Amino acid sequence: MNALAEPSHKISFALHGVAAAPGIAIARAQLVSNATLEVAHYDIADDKVEAEKARFDNAIAAVRVQFEDIHERMKSDDAPAEFAAFLDVHWMILTDTQLAQEPKRIIEEQRCNAEWAVTQQMNTLVEQFKQFEDTYLRERANDVVQVVERIVKALMGKAADLPKGDALHTSALVAHDLSPADVIHFKENAFAAFVTDAGGATSHTAIVARSLGIPAVVALHNARSLVREAELLIVDGDSGLVIVNPDAHVLAEYKLKQESQRLEQQKLKRLVSTRAVTIDGTAVDLNANIELPTDLAGCLENGADGIGLFRSEFLFLHREDLPTEDEQFEAYRTVVEGMNGRPVTIRTFDLGADKRMPGLGDRPSENPALGLRAIRLCLAEPKLFMTQLRAILRASAFGSIRILVPMIANAHEVTQTLAFIARAKAELTAQGVAYDQYVPVGGMVEIPAAVISLPYFAEQLDFLSIGTNDLIQYTLAIDRTDDAVAHMYDSLHPAVVKLVAMAIKAAQKADTPIAVCGEMAGELRLTRMLLGFGLRNFSMHPKQLLTIKQRILTSSLSDCEAAANKILKTDDPVKIRGTLAKLNAL
Repeated sequence: MNALAEPSHKISFALHGVAAAPGIAIARAQLVSNATLEVAHYDIADDKVEAEKARFDNAIAAVRVQFEDIHERMKSDDAPAEFAAFLDVHWMILTDTQLAQEPKRIIEEQRCNAEWAVTQQMNTLVEQFKQFEDTYLRERANDVVQVVERIVKALMGKAADLPKGDALHTSALVAHDLSPADVIHFKENAFAAFVTDAGGATSHTAIVARSLGIPAVVALHNARSLVREAELLIVDGDSGLVIVNPDAHVLAEYKLKQESQRLEQQKLKRLVSTRAVTIDGTAVDLNANIELPTDLAGCLENGADGIGLFRSEFLFLHREDLPTEDEQFEAYRTVVEGMNGRPVTIRTFDLGADKRMPGLGDRPSENPALGLRAIRLCLAEPKLFMTQLRAILRASAFGSIRILVPMIANAHEVTQTLAFIARAKAELTAQGVAYDQYVPVGGMVEIPAAVISLPYFAEQLDFLSIGTNDLIQYTLAIDRTDDAVAHMYDSLHPAVVKLVAMAIKAAQKADTPIAVCGEMAGELRLTRMLLGFGLRNFSMHPKQLLTIKQRILTSSLSDCEAAANKILKTDDPVKIRGTLAKLNAL
């Protein structure tokens, strides 16, 4: 009998975390050591302090060499560009004075060993990162931990490399967390799944797992300490569940699910070139959300009709300085040319007051989610905004581009934005630079005020896009990154459902195209409800496109509209879910 098929006689238990990358894996656990958990504290004699500081400097130098070696390996291995971007973040952390110098002050003042000093500084930095409101930046605290992990291993004389997988994908990597430097060799050392204590939906582990098509469950908190080497695991990346030592019945059930998913994915590939049309002949546009130009491959492989959301701020977040106009232009042009005439919607950068970017000054905010962010920050930084608008307009000469403005709330924001775009066009015209004079301009509907004021925005703008992630957060007053209240973040809350339907109806009345580009667009259970509301343009992660397309192809618009009307007539969450379940069972 195959080792993976043999049920274990050990105690079976389940761990619940965050579903980071979809799919099911059945594999043996392969553990990654966590050096920072093994750090001891001891005193250093006065005459040994300088030697201890030198030992720390040597460890920093050793990690620098590791990163340089990894960069060279990436060049020869043709690794994805996002790996390099992640590694750049770690290089910045390693060379920052807060990590490269501050531990030496701690060694001198506390007369302690270097391992203890660097972990104390790590804890200080992690606490600072956790104060950020933004999910992406909060998860960069994990980057600090990962860099310190390498420094501590260098101080202890331990190898920095991960254990190796195998060609048969029989190992599931179990770690406290995984760094971008660690994943460089995954192309030749394959794993069946990733399981980590830390991380979230935008962590490196999640991003890399999705790009490699590997199931992943993160934020398990205690998996690394509870799971034993070589124990059999079921990693359910769809529901965020890890089952340790499953019994024969559970194992058989998941083997059937795994095979069913494999066959289903093969069938879905046949739909790549099929148009998304309901049973009664209504066509629907299915677009992709991307962060970087390297995401293009997934869009094309899954038959995206276009790019519905290019989150341009990711071009700003992986560097010490601000990208120049030419650098931005090249990135936008790469995406536009890669889509071969299909539309590309570029959202102007959605940086916030909690993102201390070079050149933007220091604007601390007690509540960044309600502070100077998105279009508010763009208008407050006219030079930065003009640079981006010029780059986008220049790229429009190479294909179909649309400009999307984030978090609109007031009429003056739209008026000022349109004036900036007109000025950018005038500058390019005067300089003889080519661009499309008729680039459509749209706005993100992300706060209740924008829904209520939507008729005005629909009149002033060429199109609209509902950002359901923030719309839900602002409607329910729930920070979805806060573990204490994240479970209350509900896309089917009656108020959320009504706001989404209200926005779609108002846009239709004004004859203004509207899309949904938040997570709701990629939720299979919500597809038919949104169709019933009148939505005809969805934008989502590329890997969700074919699943949503299949649901649309098997949907009757008349059934969807009837169920949607019932949903909008009740404020009872139980009735909403019941009606939706019946609709999805058709």
